[in-house]
Amino acid sequence: MSILKFFLPKDKVFYTLFESASANLESLAAKLVDVVNESDYNKRATIVKQMEDLEHENDKLTHTIFVELGKNFITPFDREDIHSLATALDDIADYIYATAKKLNFYKVEPTSDQGIIKMADAIKESVLSVNRAVLELRNLKNINKVVECVIKINGIENQVDDIFDLSIENLFENETDIKLLIKKREIYQNLEKVTDKCEDAGNVMESIVVKYA
Repeated sequence: MSILKFFLPKDKVFYTLFESASANLESLAAKLVDVVNESDYNKRATIVKQMEDLEHENDKLTHTIFVELGKNFITPFDREDIHSLATALDDIADYIYATAKKLNFYKVEPTSDQGIIKMADAIKESVLSVNRAVLELRNLKNINKVVECVIKINGIENQVDDIFDLSIENLFENETDIKLLIKKREIYQNLEKVTDKCEDAGNVMESIVVKYA
């Protein structure tokens, strides 16, 4: 057993909190896919309200992580990494919920927009990889599994960049309603930002396993 493992806290509280937060992200991402595939405004509104509750839960988990960080002298990995990962996971939740909220607030019909649907599907896949990587942190041995997840997250981020660029190009070429153009551009930007935040989370986790494996 390494000296590091001898000093690891017994309660493993940070692992549990991170796992709860990333599992919550899976639920949020799945509901985002539901939202963009739902043509009924009122049904979308119901899903968005469920997402609001999940986002608030993530806020609570993030706050608890920061409180525990202040209370615990010994942590399973660098305090800066714990803070960065908690922030990245919270940002993912914020942007997913903000996107769904704006869709209904702006009364944008998502089911006819392939860019929105494809980006939402990609976000779901990216979040699944984030969660898989988080679950590997308890071990801190299996670098390959975390790195595989990070590579997938980075690949999805690149794919979403391409979808974003094409969607923006199509939008400016074909949309004659200026108000709708502005609304859709903001939604595209939010969706693209989610995968950036997933990449941020992946980079932090890769850094953790490289340091401690």
